[in-house]
Amino acid sequence: MKTDIKQSKPHYEILDGLRGVAAIMVLGFHVLEAYAIPAYGDDGKFHQLLNHAYLAVDFFFVLSGFVIGYAYDDRWGEMTVGNFLKRRIFRLHPMVVFGTLLGVVLFYFGASPIFPLIAAVPLWKLLLYALLGILMIPTPGSVDIRGWQEMYTVNAPSWTLAFEYIANTLYALFIRRFTKIALAILVGLSACATLYLTLTQGDVIGGWTLDKHHLIVGFTRLMYPFFAGLLLYRMGKKIRIRRPFFWSSVALVALLVVPRIGGETALWMNGIYEAAVIIIAFPLIVAVGAGGTVKGRRASKLCKLLGDISYPVYLVNYPLCYVHTGWISKTHYSISEAGWVPIFVFLAVLAISYAAMRWFDTPVRRWLRKYL
Repeated sequence: MKTDIKQSKPHYEILDGLRGVAAIMVLGFHVLEAYAIPAYGDDGKFHQLLNHAYLAVDFFFVLSGFVIGYAYDDRWGEMTVGNFLKRRIFRLHPMVVFGTLLGVVLFYFGASPIFPLIAAVPLWKLLLYALLGILMIPTPGSVDIRGWQEMYTVNAPSWTLAFEYIANTLYALFIRRFTKIALAILVGLSACATLYLTLTQGDVIGGWTLDKHHLIVGFTRLMYPFFAGLLLYRMGKKIRIRRPFFWSSVALVALLVVPRIGGETALWMNGIYEAAVIIIAFPLIVAVGAGGTVKGRRASKLCKLLGDISYPVYLVNYPLCYVHTGWISKTHYSISEAGWVPIFVFLAVLAISYAAMRWFDTPVRRWLRKYL
């Protein structure tokens, strides 16, 4: 079987732009959660200032499933499973390395009451955990070195990359061969699991700890969105409207800024909202993005820029947000008292992400494709 592959297909520009919008929403969520978690502890999720932006993770999975189908479904006659997985590693892993190394550089700056373990961590142990993170080897919460029981404690968002790799592997080994009917059955069962999770837990929060509960949440968050995106591509369902990037971006932001519904006394209400967003709204937004085109050079450049920085923003933001959250836990400032600090953190993440994209991620991936 041939292992050489055609040149990459053209991108869906609007989907690139939407990925960037979602990444910026995640950044805003992580910056602002510094004012909820230190003040309310485990109940911080009821007091988030940008509440549902964590659902951007589920939106990323829908996008990823759609794009994987578009990029690879018609290439299996000339591509091996190993070649596919190698390409995915080349695409995803350089920023995993960068984000982890940034987490090492900033780790000790996060020492604070909310991260009580940091001050006692020797450098050799931090470097060991960084190596494990780079190799995508998760660690249980019992040996956490920060205090939040994250499976990738140096840079927590890597947990979604672990599940992304799992989805890619399942696709390459088995699900690429599924008929539309078989894939639809899988997606339907996964939708039921999503609905069950949201109704019983009240949300889909979780997935970053190596324990039974978080693994169930993580796989539930992965299975429906990723393979619904793949099914959406295979069905060829696209929605065409006027000004598709504008309206799909507005819809996405609006869904992610809705305050938590029902509070602590009616968890099911928030669960219904999140299930509807994940199962219905996100695929519709992706269908709009796939069915439209941007008009004008400026709009095209904006979508490209947003798409280019989206992945770096996602993997760069948390090391800085750890430091920010630790500072808030020491000062006990409210958002109004913190002044320009959250804005500075937000802009610093964007600047570092752009620099990482331009001078690290892009050239490293180019080198990997050329020589390996």
